[in-house]
Amino acid sequence: MNAKQEILSRIRSAQKQAGLPDHVDAPRDYHHEGTLNADELRDMLIDRLEDYKAEVHVTEDGELKQTIATILKDRECNDIRYAEGMDATLFEGFDAKPDDKSVDPRTLNETDAVVTYSHVTSAQTGTIVLESDERCGRRALTLVPDRHLCIVHQNEIVYGIPEVISRMNPEKPATWISGPSATSDIELTRVEGVHGPRDLIVVIVK
Repeated sequence: MNAKQEILSRIRSAQKQAGLPDHVDAPRDYHHEGTLNADELRDMLIDRLEDYKAEVHVTEDGELKQTIATILKDRECNDIRYAEGMDATLFEGFDAKPDDKSVDPRTLNETDAVVTYSHVTSAQTGTIVLESDERCGRRALTLVPDRHLCIVHQNEIVYGIPEVISRMNPEKPATWISGPSATSDIELTRVEGVHGPRDLIVVIVK
């Protein structure tokens, strides 16, 4: 018997001694949905994102292209990578290319910015969730570069995590983003950009 088998054997033995049932139904009586309207959810999300030190813009669908262009030009970004399912005309005037999954992810570190859509976003926690698909891109696309511009449509904003989970595909990898990447050591020295982009720009489309 190896170590793993020994550990599992002891666990099973302890369960039998305790008389625990094989299956227990978990109660699902927690709060499932919020009562805020779309504008209230948007305002709550903006408050959370700004508290996390993300930059937030609100625009109309017809002004999205110009909003993206202004943000990228203000940061002198030209080499852009975007999720392959996005409309290429949004990036006219830039050296912009759709992400190519066959390319070494380390090359993404050389781009000025990446642009993706979001899948679903929690206003309560200020958490943007990306699923690995054509709209949100592979995980490397939004973890390797230093600047991420994420487009959140207002109808994708929900109140809390239970609603987020209900909209997700359990078979797809997901990336959860709550503000720019940051961490602190034991002396509370804050370091940004360790686990992902240090510059997070969120564009909310009404």
